Amino acid sequence: MKVAINRCFGGFGISDLAFEKLLNIKGIAYEKVVKEDSDIFGTSYYEAGCVGHDDHYISHYDFYEDRSDPDLIKVIEMFGDAANGWAADIAIVEVPDYVEWYISEYDGLEHVAEKHRTWS
Repeated sequence: MKVAINRCFGGFGISDLAFEKLLNIKGIAYEKVVKEDSDIFGTSYYEAGCVGHDDHYISHYDFYEDRSDPDLIKVIEMFGDAANGWAADIAIVEVPDYVEWYISEYDGLEHVAEKHRTWS
């Protein structure tokens, strides 16, 4: 199984270019609003026809929960370094299919770990 992680301090995130491709692959019609005053968070996405309506805002974060999502993996592999969002260095790691895993994170730097039992 392929899993996307961030390999630097900062945090996982994909570029606007990669996000737009992901939305297209998933068949989500959208409109974007680009703010001139911000280089980092200057683009907002909304469901088509709903610009400015908060309940129709499309967040990048909504698509980061399943880091093994085949569409997310496809976009990252397609764009390579251009898929990296601000403060991200995304990598794809291979995890055996039978392993129960989770993403461990410290200040944005991530690795995949195997789930196991603990007691205290």
